Amino acid sequence: MLRVIITDDHPVVVKGLTEIISEGFHDVTIDVSSKGYELLNKISNNDYDIVLLDISLPDINGLEVLKEIKKRKRKLHVLILSMYPEEVYAARALKDGAQGYLTKLSAPDELLEAVKKILSGKKYVSPAFAEKLMLDFESDTDKLPHENLSDRELQVLSMIGKGKA
Repeated sequence: MLRVIITDDHPVVVKGLTEIISEGFHDVTIDVSSKGYELLNKISNNDYDIVLLDISLPDINGLEVLKEIKKRKRKLHVLILSMYPEEVYAARALKDGAQGYLTKLSAPDELLEAVKKILSGKKYVSPAFAEKLMLDFESDTDKLPHENLSDRELQVLSMIGKGKA
């Protein structure tokens, strides 16, 4: 039996993800959480095969949650599913221990493909982002300015962009 936990603070997104996963996998149990600390509590008390994790959560940044997951349950698979484009967070999320990154604009079939690939022990990024990574690796171009920021600096910059003091 596949055990999945979905962490997102938007009920419509959670419902859609639940339906996609339920249709794509026959023997599956799905749990949900809407906050990062709630997820951390649930993974401490339950066993899951994979976490679908949003970056923007109301109580703690999803990348911080990812780091804490990896401290507590190193082998737990994590797929980041975010509204933010891959160029902004994917490389950082993979470096921090995520097994995959998808944007919420992805097709349902791509989500299922990503989950299956991750569960088989591999990493997943979209083909377009994989190609970009290869081009960046092959060329000697400088990193984009935001790629040089620490996690905290990126979090503060994002909050400023949202109009927070």
